[in-house]
Amino acid sequence: MKLQKYSIGTGDRFGCQGKAQLKAIMKARELNLDIAIVWNKSHREHQIIGTTPSDVLSEAQNAIKDLNWNGNYYIDADHVNLSNVDIFIDSCNFFTLDVADFIGQRATDKAIQEFVEKCEKFKGNMKILKLDELLIVNNDLLNIIAEKYLLAIKEAGKIYRKIEKKKGKDNFITEISMDETNEPQTPIEIFFILAAIAEEKIPIQTIAPRLHGKFIKGVDFIGDITQFRKEFEMILALIQHAVKEFSLPDNLKLSIHSGSDKFSIYGVINKAIKKFDAGIHLKTAGTTWLEELIGLAMAGGEGLEFVKEIYAKAYNRYDELCLPYETVIDINKRNLPLPEDVNTWSSGKVINTLRHDLSCSSFNPDFRQLLHVGYKIAAEMGSRFIKALKTYEDVISQNVTHNLHERHIKSLFV
Repeated sequence: MKLQKYSIGTGDRFGCQGKAQLKAIMKARELNLDIAIVWNKSHREHQIIGTTPSDVLSEAQNAIKDLNWNGNYYIDADHVNLSNVDIFIDSCNFFTLDVADFIGQRATDKAIQEFVEKCEKFKGNMKILKLDELLIVNNDLLNIIAEKYLLAIKEAGKIYRKIEKKKGKDNFITEISMDETNEPQTPIEIFFILAAIAEEKIPIQTIAPRLHGKFIKGVDFIGDITQFRKEFEMILALIQHAVKEFSLPDNLKLSIHSGSDKFSIYGVINKAIKKFDAGIHLKTAGTTWLEELIGLAMAGGEGLEFVKEIYAKAYNRYDELCLPYETVIDINKRNLPLPEDVNTWSSGKVINTLRHDLSCSSFNPDFRQLLHVGYKIAAEMGSRFIKALKTYEDVISQNVTHNLHERHIKSLFV
């Protein structure tokens, strides 16, 4: 099983927007863009919402049948580890192995020594095709990388082999994720992380590192764009070099997690992947949930009241909702409007405050982020919330398709 050059993760927390998301991919095909759709949902989200991986598979299959889609599609077991991967194995064909918790934990002295010895040929000044500067590699660097990442990669190997035993070799896509950490991985670290992955014999097709800058859920990139451009191109060059050096899959590509709404760097990424003839995987999971809220607000009446109720409860349960996402959100609580004020807002005011439009003076990224992690409140509403999504399906689905196609796919790939 081989993932296409371009792919996009379309998480759908409540399982109601599969067709709307697929329509965005079909519109991309009209632009001669071959983009694989990957429905992703994490163990955490399944637990909160009360769904199973088979529900995601059913949603995808129904969308494909209803829209007569003849392209590839994938079901991603998003951010899985050894303790929870079993429940995903039967329904998924894409596995994001999350080993961030093992970063910084030390492997054995013997394993570190063996890894450093195998990488000795790279010591000195490394010259990489398409990069102007030389990369300096020495024993200290190799030891630091091995001490920080080697155990995490060995854990990825354990997860991979557990999946392979059940599904068989080459019957699924493997991604390794290290993005939910406090410190970014440097380009040279990523190169030697790939060396360790090759030693574990993991046929990795995408890797999701923690990149330079802040990749906050649902809002734009925060950081130095010039530095991001430089490091991003270095990573692309080093991935291509690693593929040749370590006999990794030739379609290995970079995966950008929390990639939704990173409008200020989509152009940078577009130019870079064209310069290096490289692929990219973009996860946009949370934007569908936020577009559902925008659609409800647009509907007015009961729909608008749902949004206000969810915000009020999220505001009062701030710590509980934010703690699990502390590495991927950046909320200034002082900028959050009081629920009693929001209760007086019109439909337009709610939409303008929530929709990610930097040209609108009412847009509030803190308000948006809190609602982003506030889906637990909607999940607790159960059938009452699902009924609202179905009642206002037309306006919601239009928002979902437009957001994914016009603001993400076209911005990144066109």
